[in-house]
Amino acid sequence: MKWVTQSQASRLLHNKFVVVLGDSIQRSVYKDLVLLLQRDAFLSQSQLRNKGEMSFEQDALVEGGQLDTMHNGTGYREVRQYRSDHHLLRFYFITRIYSCYMESILADLDSRLKPDVLILNSCLWDVSRYSRNWAPDYRENLQKLFSHLKRILHPECLVLWNMTMPLGKKIVGGFLVPEIQDMASMLRHDVIEANFFSATLADAHGLDVLDLHFHFRFLLQHRVRDGVHWNALAHRRISSLLLEHAAQAWGVELHQPGQGKEPGETAGQQLTITVLDTPRLTSLKDPGSQSVSRDVKRRVRAPASSSSQHTHGPPRHSGYQPHPYRGWSPWQQPSFMHGHNRYGGQSQFFQQHAPPFFSGYAGPWNPYPHAGLPPPRPAPRIGPEDGYVMRRQRQARTPISPYARRKARSGNRS
Repeated sequence: MKWVTQSQASRLLHNKFVVVLGDSIQRSVYKDLVLLLQRDAFLSQSQLRNKGEMSFEQDALVEGGQLDTMHNGTGYREVRQYRSDHHLLRFYFITRIYSCYMESILADLDSRLKPDVLILNSCLWDVSRYSRNWAPDYRENLQKLFSHLKRILHPECLVLWNMTMPLGKKIVGGFLVPEIQDMASMLRHDVIEANFFSATLADAHGLDVLDLHFHFRFLLQHRVRDGVHWNALAHRRISSLLLEHAAQAWGVELHQPGQGKEPGETAGQQLTITVLDTPRLTSLKDPGSQSVSRDVKRRVRAPASSSSQHTHGPPRHSGYQPHPYRGWSPWQQPSFMHGHNRYGGQSQFFQQHAPPFFSGYAGPWNPYPHAGLPPPRPAPRIGPEDGYVMRRQRQARTPISPYARRKARSGNRS
């Protein structure tokens, strides 16, 4: 994946009003965007842990936080805002997806400047702090929120629903008060169910969904020890995913060839794909240009080794030779080595990588074309002299214990 640089983020969000709603993870998303708009740097550990500070990277605390009482209750409030000559970012800390406080936030957005981008998520507090039977209330609150957003927001506003990221088996957090410690082991399963509800409803209301649970399912090394929060590299990846999604929605060419590569990533081929443009910014070279182009060519990264072609045969291993007339010779058929085990069943390799010509093949060496499998390999013939040699070799390998008594032979002795 490519990193989004400071210049790219600054041009993409030029004259844009971005609002972030959510919990502590969404607050770190806001902080990383604020830092990325100023310089190419990562958040420090203290910046990720701190909450309610008076100022962070030239932003301002508008409400709550240190201006009020600091606590871990459901009534905690924190509103932050970063403003520059061409950027405006605002963050609201929420503990429930729809409540009286959320209604006041939506009324504020409706009466004043309406956002161009809205990034929101709320899950952990909803499923743990209000009710053990959280599913009906959570679905109802999601329905209320999405219906309310469609009424007050501008049709061109980009609404991004961030799905909740994976939780650890053992979690420790400010929201996890001693009264609900017994729910800690099941929260990671509840999050998956809540993600399904939220993503389904968001898609039904025409909102954009960013599945962070899917993107970070194999990046658990970036999760910190509390099992809930994530480090600076993970949040920079989240920012890159958000900005790339916004660029794709606006039809903007975000990355130039060879720019914004992740550390350790090799340069690959560039494929040019023509996509339909929308009446928005068409290039990041001039932030003030509003020209509309019907065909905007977007470069998509391809793997570095793209020279592999599809062949109707198994991979070339040592000892496999193609037959000039009948395809693959039966005595060198890879399926005999990888396709069947000694007990007559199919191996895992054959189930996952079955060559296409196995099914329905009616060659001279396959008398069962409808079975879709090659015939079993015949057992080698063993003569009497071979059996004697094998028996002697087996007896030579058998260790003889001086303490073992020989069994008496059955039958009459002469």
